[in-house]
Amino acid sequence: MKIVQLVPAMDQGGVERGVVEMNRVLVRAGHDNLVVSVGGRLEAQIVADGGRVAHLDVKGKNPLTAWSRAKKLRGLLAAARPDVVVAHSRVPAWLFVLANRSLGLKWITFAHGANSVSAYSKVMTYGDVTVTPSRYIADYLKEHYGIAEEKLRVIPRAIEREKFDPAKLDANFVAAKRAEWGLEGFKVVMGLGRITQLKGYDVLIRALAHLHRTHRAAHAKSRDWKLVIVGEAEALRKDYEAELRALVKSLGVEEQVVFAGAQSKVAECLSLADVVVSANWRKPEAFGRSMAEALAMDRPVVATAFGGALDIVEDGVNGALVPPDPQASDVDRAMAFANAIRRVAHAEHGDLRAPALEKFAFARMAAQALAVYAEFAEGARA
Repeated sequence: MKIVQLVPAMDQGGVERGVVEMNRVLVRAGHDNLVVSVGGRLEAQIVADGGRVAHLDVKGKNPLTAWSRAKKLRGLLAAARPDVVVAHSRVPAWLFVLANRSLGLKWITFAHGANSVSAYSKVMTYGDVTVTPSRYIADYLKEHYGIAEEKLRVIPRAIEREKFDPAKLDANFVAAKRAEWGLEGFKVVMGLGRITQLKGYDVLIRALAHLHRTHRAAHAKSRDWKLVIVGEAEALRKDYEAELRALVKSLGVEEQVVFAGAQSKVAECLSLADVVVSANWRKPEAFGRSMAEALAMDRPVVATAFGGALDIVEDGVNGALVPPDPQASDVDRAMAFANAIRRVAHAEHGDLRAPALEKFAFARMAAQALAVYAEFAEGARA
């Protein structure tokens, strides 16, 4: 079976890592998988795992170039002759709609998030089948666009047992990062994911500043706090990263916050944390891959109580959930996260890894995904 995946870029992020995982599954099952994007560092893994890559601008949002880019996509698809095309975002989905007018190809839309409700976002329901990573997103699409249940397939993202295994870490990498980031003697709070406003890193920085101030005021003998942000901003969002760095400076916590940049060894990074935090409060995440992976690394999680986090974090069991409050002030929101982080960091949680691996088994995800592709293989044979 020939498959084409349309992804804006292959640089960093949960969606991109999911494409890498799915490429591996498809290739092992004997399928020809071609990933089309503007490029990125994760392309090398696609090729190493037996997939193929092609470069095309399916990321840019300039409507003036949409037709020319759709024409190029049409040519690529006509040459590739895939049995099915998968669109992983709104821009590539719209380009495919334009390109597919004369081709009549079957396609899957993969709705990775709860995008703002609009005619532009509705394209993520146009596929012959729409896949979502959580029941939350499936219900969101049904509520706002009236998509039929029979068109929906819910496939939770998975944890790679071998990759996220505390017993199989690169010890030299862990030691080097511990020293580079100056973590010895600190309780480590970690935020993981690309630097965007939606990740709530501003809240996390304010929460860390509060933890640090209260620690100093109490003259505590316990360890002080340090925050590590693993991820980087895309070129168009460097201004926001600069704003975060300015916030760190204004709060006087330059020694307490590390901007670690993008890291390829996510499991090793997670192993250095005492608590992993998703401080996003603006828009629910569809799933929250880093939360599940943190649990696989036996690290508790603090997150906002909405969206995909509700499928992953159990308050008081494997972490804490902070009630969402869009009307809260920056200070109140940071205080809520600080209190939850402190509570979780000092609690006993037992084994977090085994339940996470059972709930988010990679083999289960692979089987569910292959079943969806099999629907199109049957159609192609017919």
